[in-house]
Amino acid sequence: MSPPKSSGGPRKQTPLIVIRDKRRIDPVTLELRAADSGTSEHTETGGSGSGTPGGSPAAGSSAEHSRLAERTADLQRLKAEYDNYRKRVERDRLAIREIAVVNVLRGLLPVLDAIDQARDHGDIDPGLRAVADALETQLAALGLQEVGAPGEPFDPTRHEAISYQQSDEIDQPTCTIVLRPGYRVGQHLLRPAQVTVSEPPDLAEPG
Repeated sequence: MSPPKSSGGPRKQTPLIVIRDKRRIDPVTLELRAADSGTSEHTETGGSGSGTPGGSPAAGSSAEHSRLAERTADLQRLKAEYDNYRKRVERDRLAIREIAVVNVLRGLLPVLDAIDQARDHGDIDPGLRAVADALETQLAALGLQEVGAPGEPFDPTRHEAISYQQSDEIDQPTCTIVLRPGYRVGQHLLRPAQVTVSEPPDLAEPG
């Protein structure tokens, strides 16, 4: 009698069920379990990859600080150049304005001379006197100052001596008579004052 034949193909093996205890704390010893090799390798690999490519984090931070210092120095240099440029433009603007005022006032000096002569002769009418006063007020607001007054020490940079005379009452050359006033604006002398100068006898020229 022949053995019974198998009715099907190869038998299927029942898969083994593997239970892994993933608890980090050992329930018996209550101690922290060591990580397995896979976790350790993953941790080490992840740790090495988290650094700065091509160098350590400290090297990257140093490079950033260096670049920041260079940019800050560039900005400070640009600011200093702009401040110098702004000051130079303002200085040039004031100089141009002062030169323009000087040219205008120099052209008005003959008008002031005519007003002074009319006052000296007493033939200036009230209407013209009001105009003259207003003109002189506006010119003074522009910085016009009169140069030369009796009793001032003689200064050849501000006075033009027309004549000399001796006097025992003074100890230095002194303006005694102003023949024509001078004018200035700031440091600009529009014209010197024409004066008569008195000087002590010991300074008089011999013969």
